[in-house]
Amino acid sequence: MYYGEIKKVDVANGPGTRVSLFVSGCRRHCKDCFNPDTWDFSFGKPYTRETERELLAALAPSYIHGLTILGGEPFEPENQPPLLELLRAVRRTYPDKTVWCFTGDTLERDLLAEGGRGRCAVTDGLLSLIDVLVDGEFRAEERDLTLRFRGSANQRLIDLRASEQAGHVVLWDDGAR
Repeated sequence: MYYGEIKKVDVANGPGTRVSLFVSGCRRHCKDCFNPDTWDFSFGKPYTRETERELLAALAPSYIHGLTILGGEPFEPENQPPLLELLRAVRRTYPDKTVWCFTGDTLERDLLAEGGRGRCAVTDGLLSLIDVLVDGEFRAEERDLTLRFRGSANQRLIDLRASEQAGHVVLWDDGAR
């Protein structure tokens, strides 16, 4: 896996102050994508154990609330195994920090359904380590700058823990209006 950028102080991609990893590789190619450079699976730098150590160190300060994974597309099958290992390390080291992940995939159709475009052998494990999944491709015709943590109205902020308990999709709500 390659990555395009690590933001060690990010306040735009989830609540609080976060560390964000922008992975490379995306076959979706959404119209008006904000990050088309990351479509290339070889864009940026190779993700290594040193990258993982850098991310874990960046998460250490108490003012960092968690980790956000974006892209490119984190749920491209090639990206999922290294992300699974990263999130396992994050959960071991920082069990109280939250993990957010942005995907152009739709949870039910692409990640949970057999044969879904983003489904592979490690998808369930990866999903089990994510607190909030922002799903749905960016749609320029549904762009809405008033939405928190997403670019278009079709995208959902899914509370994966609450969804698992409820047996259906539960949207994340931080109480902000």
